[in-house]
Amino acid sequence: MAGNDKSTVVMMYVFDFETGGLKCQECAATQISIHAVRLDTFEMVDTLNLYISPYQYQESAGKAAKKVLKSKYEDDEAPLMKYEEAALDYSAITMDMLERLGKPLEDVCDQILEFIETNSPKTSPANKPILCGQNVLFDIGFLQQIFVYTKRWEALCKLIRGHKDFWGNFQPYYIDTIILSQLAFNHDRSINTYKLEISAERLGIDLDDAHDADADVLATQEIVRVLTAKMRSDGDGTDAGLAEVKKVKLREHFKI
Repeated sequence: MAGNDKSTVVMMYVFDFETGGLKCQECAATQISIHAVRLDTFEMVDTLNLYISPYQYQESAGKAAKKVLKSKYEDDEAPLMKYEEAALDYSAITMDMLERLGKPLEDVCDQILEFIETNSPKTSPANKPILCGQNVLFDIGFLQQIFVYTKRWEALCKLIRGHKDFWGNFQPYYIDTIILSQLAFNHDRSINTYKLEISAERLGIDLDDAHDADADVLATQEIVRVLTAKMRSDGDGTDAGLAEVKKVKLREHFKI
């Protein structure tokens, strides 16, 4: 990773899922996009974009192990996660695409782990990477799902910043662009929505009309960059040397 004094560089991993429905407890993740972004310059260091093969529901995932062991063949009989027609239509992802282009869930999680580890500098716990997204708790739910299903959640927790809550569960630190947009615009009583495309349009951000997670990530990343530039400005419009993302056409629909 480029840059001087790597120990103080903080990485932000902006990410977004497309899914087979709204409930992470029962619906599948179908696509994930992640951008590795430096917080000092907002340079986009690397990107990862993956489709996820159809996978099975795991009733016992995240629960205490039962005393009675399951048959080794029982998992093969488990139903698929839910892939709701409305959700697939929304993202323009089909089951055929997932079968052809998707990677097994274990491979997806391994690639995410490698992506974060490769793009994160060695640093102190106080400067470990943070997560970022639009309505990000929705996406964190699916992130927890796929990593718990593949028994890799503990490995992910070691790579990102967070803490254990009252119940001993790891909670990752994150930035939500809905909250950032509310901080920027809540004084304007004419504004009553903080959807991704609306906040982007207010900030003069044009985005690609693509129906996948990567377009959402690009929008989210740009919102944070533009608002950060405003915070760092000394009043003359200077943006403190932040890298600028290329401008592309605004897409019509964003998940929120």
